[in-house]
Amino acid sequence: MATITAAMVKDLREKTGVGMMDCKQALNETSGDMEAAIDWLRKKGLSKAAKKAGRVAAEGLIAAITAGTKGVVVEVNSETDFVARNEQFQGLVKMVGQVALKTGTDVEKIKAAKVGDITVERAIADAIATIGENMTLRRAAELSVSDGVIASYIHNAVFDGLGKMGVLVALESTGAKDELATLGRQIAMHVAAANPQALDAASLDPEVVRREKDVMADKYRQQGKPDAMIAKIVESGLKTYYKEVTLLEQAFIHDNAKTVAQAVKDAEGKVGAPIKVTGFVRYALGEGIEKQESDFAAEVAAAAGQG
Repeated sequence: MATITAAMVKDLREKTGVGMMDCKQALNETSGDMEAAIDWLRKKGLSKAAKKAGRVAAEGLIAAITAGTKGVVVEVNSETDFVARNEQFQGLVKMVGQVALKTGTDVEKIKAAKVGDITVERAIADAIATIGENMTLRRAAELSVSDGVIASYIHNAVFDGLGKMGVLVALESTGAKDELATLGRQIAMHVAAANPQALDAASLDPEVVRREKDVMADKYRQQGKPDAMIAKIVESGLKTYYKEVTLLEQAFIHDNAKTVAQAVKDAEGKVGAPIKVTGFVRYALGEGIEKQESDFAAEVAAAAGQG
């Protein structure tokens, strides 16, 4: 029997918004498996969705840089938010983005690339020595089109092209580039706000779809509905799910009477040619990095004890 700790119950509660007792029962029923516990709560109708955001602690900046038919987004982490307002750090992150635009998005290749007489890795080390905080180049991604635009959007910008969230959107089209750029920025803002998981249903991870179907089927099976009816309900439920999590089927934040796909189709008249959204990237600062919580009072007491 797995030991269910208070920390595990607290973590599940924060992920699902469900009460402590139900979270404890879910963990007991699933031998402490967090993902299985989330599904158990959903099957009971206690949690509408698995909120996977989690607490994040990593600070720093995201850079989104475009040049013609190519764009990159990079994340450079620091220990505190204070450093993100440091001009030297901002320059470093911008420089890393420019290098990624030329070398590609392999982190090791970016670090090995030369900037003047030194490597990017050395430039980061020098910034650590000067600013006095640890910094890491965490990740980078790129998008490109053969003809069209790569649009970008920075949310919570602290400087041009730098902020807490960066989005790239790729639009393939032979049409007017200025109109395409306007549409691309609107879609990038939508991606920042709506956080789609994939471009369309076909792009979703099959395992994620299978899990969603299983959760829905089990929920209605427990309600005593016959299998034939469950199959139809699940099919209908999947359509709703796709509208929630796929970019092209989401309601467009700039005009929620339309889906993003419809908004793109409607824009073809202005652009003067067919438009295809071929991809997007959304980086939110520190997402997926586990926060290390500290007990400040305990630290002070420990320091006093050592003094």
